[in-house]
Amino acid sequence: MNLAQLRDAAGRNITRPVVGLLAKTPLTPSALTWFGFTVSVGAAVLVAYDSLLAAGLLVLAAGLFDMLDGALARHTGRVSRFGAVLDSTLDRLSEAAILVAAVFLFATEAMVAAAVLAGATLAGAMTVSYLRARTEALGLAGRGGLFTRPERVIALALGLLIDQLIIALVIVAVFSFITAGQRLIGAWLQLKKG
Repeated sequence: MNLAQLRDAAGRNITRPVVGLLAKTPLTPSALTWFGFTVSVGAAVLVAYDSLLAAGLLVLAAGLFDMLDGALARHTGRVSRFGAVLDSTLDRLSEAAILVAAVFLFATEAMVAAAVLAGATLAGAMTVSYLRARTEALGLAGRGGLFTRPERVIALALGLLIDQLIIALVIVAVFSFITAGQRLIGAWLQLKKG
């Protein structure tokens, strides 16, 4: 079992009990996607105003909605290509909102190096996601790598919860660029074989 399969299995075990209940409500997978995005924007506002503990709790809540929307779609047979595009788009915007809020927080506190770190973290996270989308558009496997979105969300949430945002950003930035390298090498190897 590879890392992506392990993540998927863990996600299914977490979401299975909740999805059964959600399937009995009128909530749609897209409604959960939008709700998770709204919670992420709320977390970003809290980050910008240095309410890190509350922001960390909201980041975890938004992460739960991010797991539930796809699980609900699969469970109810409402999987759609547009739903997948919407989910991916709002995931990127959610992550960007939190990291831009961190840039804002550090900039207002005249912490230039930390603001640059938050910007670099954003670049790394977006590169990981872009490489998956681009390689899969070429018909290649693109989900590999050590530090994907779930790990980034958990690291950021923990950093916020324990008031160690800079350490969390260092971890996310470093491992995002490592993951981007892994995905780039993986795409090169697949193309070399083809």
